[in-house]
Amino acid sequence: MKSLPAIVPAVIPLLLMMIPAMLSALSVVREKELGSIINLYVTPTTRSEFLLGKQLPYIVLGMFNFFLLCALSVFVFGVAHKGSFLTLTLAALLYVTIATGLGLLISTFMKSQIAAIFGTAIITLIPATQFSGMIDPVASLEGPGRWIGQIYPTSHFLTIARGTFSKALNISDLWGSFIPLLIAVPLVLGLSVLLLKKQEG
Repeated sequence: MKSLPAIVPAVIPLLLMMIPAMLSALSVVREKELGSIINLYVTPTTRSEFLLGKQLPYIVLGMFNFFLLCALSVFVFGVAHKGSFLTLTLAALLYVTIATGLGLLISTFMKSQIAAIFGTAIITLIPATQFSGMIDPVASLEGPGRWIGQIYPTSHFLTIARGTFSKALNISDLWGSFIPLLIAVPLVLGLSVLLLKKQEG
């Protein structure tokens, strides 16, 4: 299919956002439901260490999924990767860190695993499909949709994925899309720690 080179690189950011975010959100909400999160307050573990411990396994899992998706793209769907794979891998690491951090952030507002599943799906899936440039270019959007598209991490990782897959670009060509991802990592993680402290402390 002629559309595969455009579709396949767009599916990777979608899956790498939704699934890791959902899993990391569930890991914290499960602790709330079981009451075991109280252990956080009777041990010397800080909130940032607690969240990092929850996040790291899903970053590893997310990167495994990334390599698997890339392999499927190339060997099953026949979509050649023409650019720098290292560039795409570095971007994926930042992106998965953001996705899992977003899951932790969402978990600070959720009381049940069902709410976490639906909340995470809505918060990640709608912006990733509607405002990231997956369907329509971000520049063609208007109003709040364009604003969301400009700041949402999927928009920038999608640019990197398409650039490395289809246009043979590398990090020097795509640096402008890396900057928002680099900014989002400490921002999302910092908010997660702050809100967990505010709501659970």
